[in-house]
Amino acid sequence: MRRVCVFCGSSPGNRAEYGTMAAKLGTQLATEGLGLVYGGARVGTMGTVSGAAIAAGGEVIGVIPQGLVDRELARQDLTELHVVGSMHERKALMNQLSDAFVVLAGGYGTFEELFEVVTWAQLGLHNKPIILLDQSGFFTPLMSMLDHAEAEGFISDTGRALVQHATDADEAIKLARLPAPPQPERFRLSPDET
Repeated sequence: MRRVCVFCGSSPGNRAEYGTMAAKLGTQLATEGLGLVYGGARVGTMGTVSGAAIAAGGEVIGVIPQGLVDRELARQDLTELHVVGSMHERKALMNQLSDAFVVLAGGYGTFEELFEVVTWAQLGLHNKPIILLDQSGFFTPLMSMLDHAEAEGFISDTGRALVQHATDADEAIKLARLPAPPQPERFRLSPDET
């Protein structure tokens, strides 16, 4: 494994621990020799995780759509900054550059990124670990919703297992280094369908 994609917010959130967790993750990725791929901004927890990784001497690659460069204040001190044409291109390139996904607390954009990569995994378009890194129970309601969807028959047990859960950066990185859970057979696309 070479790089981890981190999905997180362009806002800092209302609790200091969100920033603390982002900083710890960024530092730890760098000290373990793992590159960080993220959304390219210097604000919110995106700015925190990238700043910590940079300060620890890590490789940091940002991917940001042109339309958000000015609005989200793209970080300029990165190893690489890829400016793309759309949010779709952003997610596709982040996936291409990464070997695993870790998700920190965030809003609509973070949730959308999470569910897109989970859907891609379910369809067999990638086989990379996806880990929620929970701060102060932020993801507890989401985990309950996923369990409820499984109980109601909308998510299979193998589909549910695609989204893993960690409560600290050490655990998240350990899970990211392991093989991803098996993909649900019934959803896999054949190569000619992709």
